[in-house]
Amino acid sequence: MWVMTIDQQGSRVVGDRVEEFLAGLAASTAGSGALPGVVRAFERTVGDEVQAVVADATTVVDIALRVLRLGGWSVGIGGGAVDEPLPATARAGSGAAFIHARTAVEAAKSRMRVVPLAVRGADRDAAAEAEGVLMLIGASAARRTEAGWAVIDALLSGPAGLRQEDVATRLGITQQAVSQRLRTALWAEELAARPAAARLLSLAARTREDRDTVRPSEHL
Repeated sequence: MWVMTIDQQGSRVVGDRVEEFLAGLAASTAGSGALPGVVRAFERTVGDEVQAVVADATTVVDIALRVLRLGGWSVGIGGGAVDEPLPATARAGSGAAFIHARTAVEAAKSRMRVVPLAVRGADRDAAAEAEGVLMLIGASAARRTEAGWAVIDALLSGPAGLRQEDVATRLGITQQAVSQRLRTALWAEELAARPAAARLLSLAARTREDRDTVRPSEHL
């Protein structure tokens, strides 16, 4: 299980943006429907911080990258066990994943970090590796132009199997321009790296007992 604790940056300067954040996250996922594996939805915990409990590593990756794109937030991801049964709200939960998420979000606030994201988990090494992959994806995405994002957004908001020529028609540009923008945005590279981040998050959330029961073939 994963707990995501996300804290606003500079709230004393820009004001409280929690409600805006929650609305923006809902809007960004509206086209794809409810995100799978969110067992306790994002809500305000204290001050300008929000928290959710997620049971799907791919969804954790998706949310983290969406939040990094929004900007102005520090993302902490904690992987591990949670005390069950889970209460009705994320802010009332407890367990190792919550503790890891708290440690992670504090680390994410470091001014030394170009990408304000950190991962902590039951498996420390896997958590560090997951963090590294996510930070690399986030740093790459931060360099994208508005033109690059326009093509990516058109692809993501369209029906499954949407072709580049359809995107070109929608945006009023050539198919060659669509291909060039996607290459410059390193979109294919992000898509290739996301599963690695999700797999490492899955490993990071494994407790010692989980790791001890893994069959040797599962390591191959």
